[in-house]
Order: sequence, then structure tokens, then C-alpha cells
Amino acid sequence: MSAPPRREEADGGTAGGWPPIGSLAFLSDCHVAALIGPDAAVEWLCAPRFDGPSVFARLLDRRTGGAWELLVDGAPPPEQRYRDSTLLVESRWSAPGGTLLGEDFLAVHDPPAMDEADGVASRGVLVRLLRCAEGRVTVRHRVDVRPDYARARPRWSPAGERGALREATAGLWLGAVDDRGGAPAPEGPEDGPVTVETTLAEGESLAVVLGYDGAPHGPLSMDLVHRMREETLRAWRAWDARNRYDGFGAAQVRRSALVLRGLMTAETGALLAAATTSLPEWIGGERNWDYRFLWHRDAALVVLVLMRLGHRAEASRYLRVLLAHSAREAGALHPMLDLDGRAEGEETVLDHLGGYRDSRPVRVGNSAFAQHQLDVYGQVLDAAFVHQQAALGTGEELTAEELSAAYAVVDEAARRWREPDEGIWEVRRGRRHWTISKVYAWVCFDRGLRLAELTGDDRPDLDHWRRQRDEVREEVLARGWNASVGAFTQSYGSPDLDASLLSLPLLGFLDGTDPRVVSTLDRVERELGEGGWLVHRYDPAATDDGVGGPEGGFLLCSFAMVSALVLAGRADEARRRYEELCARAGRFGLFSEEMTAEGVMLGNYPQAFTHLAQIDAAMNLDAAGDEESLRAWAERTA
Repeated sequence: MSAPPRREEADGGTAGGWPPIGSLAFLSDCHVAALIGPDAAVEWLCAPRFDGPSVFARLLDRRTGGAWELLVDGAPPPEQRYRDSTLLVESRWSAPGGTLLGEDFLAVHDPPAMDEADGVASRGVLVRLLRCAEGRVTVRHRVDVRPDYARARPRWSPAGERGALREATAGLWLGAVDDRGGAPAPEGPEDGPVTVETTLAEGESLAVVLGYDGAPHGPLSMDLVHRMREETLRAWRAWDARNRYDGFGAAQVRRSALVLRGLMTAETGALLAAATTSLPEWIGGERNWDYRFLWHRDAALVVLVLMRLGHRAEASRYLRVLLAHSAREAGALHPMLDLDGRAEGEETVLDHLGGYRDSRPVRVGNSAFAQHQLDVYGQVLDAAFVHQQAALGTGEELTAEELSAAYAVVDEAARRWREPDEGIWEVRRGRRHWTISKVYAWVCFDRGLRLAELTGDDRPDLDHWRRQRDEVREEVLARGWNASVGAFTQSYGSPDLDASLLSLPLLGFLDGTDPRVVSTLDRVERELGEGGWLVHRYDPAATDDGVGGPEGGFLLCSFAMVSALVLAGRADEARRRYEELCARAGRFGLFSEEMTAEGVMLGNYPQAFTHLAQIDAAMNLDAAGDEESLRAWAERTA
């Protein structure tokens, strides 16, 4: 097993040509996502959807993956940043002959006829716009498309005027335009890399556009490119303007919220766990998974965070994907869904790809579809309750059919909560009685009862749910608490610690100042903490999760520790940890799933539940000095 990554690889440096995960910029149009490296190369793009086969995957194989390189003659890597509250990346190259400015974006617009949840609509194109600010600069685009996860060769052919090309294998098109009326046509073999090369003088511009919807929509012009740029800026700014949070950590919260919106699909409102597959949880290890799916374990936090930020339409649309799944399955929930809300998929290994920094295997699909994870029942009911509580009197309340789908989840949990399961961490070494799973069973019954009370539904099964809630609580307190360890432990009869149990006070199972909660926090920090700010989810060797090898510290758990400390009355300690974590965000303010104590990001990226937990932690810290906010939190979890 290889050593942990070095600190100098965390941001701008490289490791053997590989871009550090935290150095990547994330672009989205809510259909596809692109990741751009510190050298301005497009390292990752799948089409025609987030979960489609890659067309650029150099992030997973430097030799065969394919990338869109942008080379500026004589210039070092550019300075890069997001343009204010958008997902447009600005770049600046300082070349010997002059200065070049660049803007990269997946084009979107904000159609006024659509509701708020549909307000970021795709144009189906990735635009790379360059302008020479001074002097003369030679630029060269090299577009090395490798369709179907680099298993196929491209097939380029002419696509009409101005020298545009169509690529038949992946359904792409490529065009170039400048403001001089004579843009260089893309050139190259019909089955290889295509180049666009030119020299720009001061004030001159060049745009190269890659479309993923099959054919150009009419002539490409610089006026059209600038219009798409303005529409993209306006759409993201309009969405951000609906964010009503201006409290503690507001800048990072707003960036994280934009990342979440970028991970939400336009078709259904499903939220991807991350934009990538197989970025490793340890360099050289095999903990490499496909996260381009919707996970129920994110449900409650997604709805809570979006509601608290003021993005009610997105929260409602997302929840309805989950309830539609429940209705189809008569309350039985799969742990995850694809982007269409279906519970199906096959996990396969792509042996021809070497993996990020030679971390194999590279996987597509995820076999967690077939697992039994009891926690998802509580996640969905918590989300339904939070939504209904916030929607009362707005006309956005759940329908009778949706409430029936939620109550079916409670009935299914009543039938299954005594069974062992694979747990929230999806272990691949058999089922067991995970303590956090049982806690979420309690959440399911508790929120089901409170949802019925909120809606005035006097169901005949409420007494049965109440008895189940009391029974599971008694069992967790008796069997989940390990007096000899001085903590709630990972599973019944186990002495092992698990950072998922930091959620006990956040879920309202016990008060944040309960001695058992405080003792659990301290033991988790002692046994699973690192550096005074990072928290590992568990000890992989002790847990025997069926995969093997080490992993980084889990950022979801690290931010959950912040929130738990706030509820334990230790706000100063919580604030310090939060600031330590945010200081280690990537240079674009983004987080992956895990991190080393040296601050090097690991795992898929950007990771939705990390950004959700970061927002939640900031809001809890903001409420720490606000008695009214703390009362509102207590009422939600009481």
C-alpha cells in the first residue's frame, strides 16, 4: 500500500502529472459536469448525462483517457477562479508575448416560463472563450475525445459551415469562431485528436465550443457565444440570489449551495452524490466507487439544508423523487436510485483504465443497489416531515398520495427494523445490527408519528408505530451503549467506534449535552480523530468492511462533529474545527469525500454530502449565539 499523499500536492502542485483532486474546477449545466485541471485541461466529461459514458477521462488514465487541452505558447499554468456566484471559471495566462484571459462554462439560461426548480436550463454546450488582453499570444486547443470510457475511437466528419465537425460515436460536435470573421477550422484525423490553433492580437477573441446533443443549432457566431455567456452568468446569479442565508460562513455556504445545485439533475431533481467515479479513498487502494447516483442517506440533510437556504422548489422536487420510488415499491426502499429514479444498475470494472494515480479498479455502476440499508427509512421520513413542516400554508404541502407513500415507508420499517443490514457505510462483508441503523428506525417511527399529527391524520396504525418507536429506543439504549467503552458503538456487542453516531443529538435521539452523547463525542475524537479537526468514520481494520486497506478522514463526519459540538454547548471548539476544515477546501472552495491529515483530498468530487454537512455546520454555528434559532432547532428534533 502506498504512502499518504504529500501536502504539496493538495492545491497547485501535481503528483506525476496527476492534478490534485482539490485543484479541479467543477462546471455543470445540470445535465453534464466537467472538471478542469490547474493546467486548464478538461480532465473529465461524461455525455449526454452525468452518468453517461465519459468522453474525457484523463483523470482516470493519463495515457488513454482523453482530455481537452488548452496550450498557450510559453505560458505557465494560468491563474484560475470562479466568476463571483456562478459556475463560470475565469483564467489568466501570462505569456512572454502578452496576456490571455479565458472563460470556461457549460452554457445555461434562466427561462422565465419555468418554475424556480427548473430555472437553470442547459444549452447543451461547453464553451471555452479566450481574449487577448495585451500583446500577441498563440493558443492551441487539442481536443482528444475518447468515447465510451476510452473504449472507442472518435469518428469525426464535417458538420456544415465554418468548418464545424460532428463526432458520431458519442454524438458530439465541435466548432470555432473568432471576432475577425476567419476562425481557424478544427483539424485532425477522423479518428483522433482535433486541434484549433491561432494567434490572437490585443483585443481579439476566439471561442471553441463542444456540443453534446448531436448537431449544432444553427450557425456559430461570436454574438451567440457572448449571449450564452451572459445568460449563464445571469442564470447562476439569479439562482444564488434566492439564497437567503447571510449568517456565519456565508461565503462558503453559498459556494457549497451552488455546487449542490450543479449536482441536481434537470430531468428529475435527483441529487448526485458526486460528479465522478472511482476517485480513490486512498492512493493505490481499491476503495474506488461510482457515485453518480442518488443516495437516500442524503435525503434528510438535502431537504433541511435547501429549505433553510430558501430553495424550497428544489427541496420539494428532490423529495418527490424519493416518494415516487416508495410508491412504486410499496414502501420498500433501495439504498440508491439512478438519475431517473430507478433502482437498478450493474457494477462493472473497466480494466483498460489505470485509475487515478494508478488506483484500481475503475468501476462504473454500484452494487449497493441490492443492499438492505435500514437507515434510509428514517432518512426519507425525516425529509418528508421537514418538508411538510416548512410547506404548511404555502400550497406546496405533500399530496394525499405522497403522504400515503411516506406512511408505507413507516409500515415497511416496522416489518424490517429487527433485521440486520449492510448499514449506512454499505459494507460488503455481511449484515449486522448497526447501531446507527436502529437509531434511524427510531427516526422513521418518530417522524411518521409527527407527520401524521402535523397533517391531522388519525391513522389506525399510530399506536403500533408508537410502540415500535419506544421499543427500538429502549433497545438502542440497552444494546448500542457500551458502558465499558464509554460510548455508543458501531454495532450491537461490538467495542468499535463509529463516527455516524455523532448524529445522535442532530437527530433528536438524545440531547446534545447528555453525558452519553458527550462521552461518545470524546471517544470518537480520541480514537477516530486526527489533527484536532479531521474525523475518520471508523477503523477499517476493526470493522472488516469487505474491501481492505486504509482510507482518508471522512469529511461528512468531520463537519458532523462540528454540529454535535455546538449542541453539546462547546461552540468555541466547534468553530475552531469548522475553520480548520474550511481552510483546507480546494482552491475553488470545493470538497471531496475524504482528506488526509496533510490536507490532500481523496474520493469522488465534488461530494454532495460533504457540502451538505458543511452548510449544516455553519448554520448550527450561526444559531449557537441565537436563542431563537436554537429553540427552532430543538422544536424540530424534540
